Amino acid sequence: MTQANFLTLHLSAFVRLSADDREMLAKALTKRVRVLPPRHDIISEGDRPRFVNVILDGWAQRYKQLADGRRQILSFFVAGDLCDTNVFILRKMDHSLSTVTQVKLAEISQFEFQEIMENSPRISQALWWSELVTVATQREWTTNIGQRTAYERIAHLFCEIFMRLRTIGQTDANGCEFPMTQAEIAEATGLTQVHVNRTIQDLRRNQLIELRGRRLQVLDLGRLEKAAMFNPNYLHLGHEGSFIDANY
Repeated sequence: MTQANFLTLHLSAFVRLSADDREMLAKALTKRVRVLPPRHDIISEGDRPRFVNVILDGWAQRYKQLADGRRQILSFFVAGDLCDTNVFILRKMDHSLSTVTQVKLAEISQFEFQEIMENSPRISQALWWSELVTVATQREWTTNIGQRTAYERIAHLFCEIFMRLRTIGQTDANGCEFPMTQAEIAEATGLTQVHVNRTIQDLRRNQLIELRGRRLQVLDLGRLEKAAMFNPNYLHLGHEGSFIDANY
């Protein structure tokens, strides 16, 4: 599978794309490509945004950092994800994007992005769905920090990542890549590293997951979802826009 196909798979979870749509996306993703090392800022808070960044390969994250250095991770990005499709209305970034692993990304300019939106109603609709999922996911993360226990929060994060990777064909059987450190899990879930470590050990003891060597193994997805009170409806992966097909 080519890296450009990850974006196609991501958007195809929402609508049916035509061959022309797929070709248009493939061309847009080859004009400006960057490769960045792990733990490197893609764009920092206060910078002026010039491109929509599309993750072609690797993992990235959105975060806010306080003046004293404390950091809150707000979301994770995997292959096929678009980072902030609405950045062109901003004079300055109000958050930062950084890599987790080495990342290969494509940059799409405002003109190119608008051209794609105007020339393909299906891609335009898929991007609206994608933004809906972004907002819905943020609501779910807020609920995690506000109401779920540590055990539920981390189980929920594992469920979400596994489901998102399965959508783009990046799981094998019950396993997937999981390169986040315990420090990053802590920053994403509002917990201390000590609490994260203990909670992961509890999940292991309960035979729900294995986590080692940058790999997550989900031993019992049904039980893990139940432990997290995980409902995947906020990811909207059920082809709800399938009526918007290639003949639209």
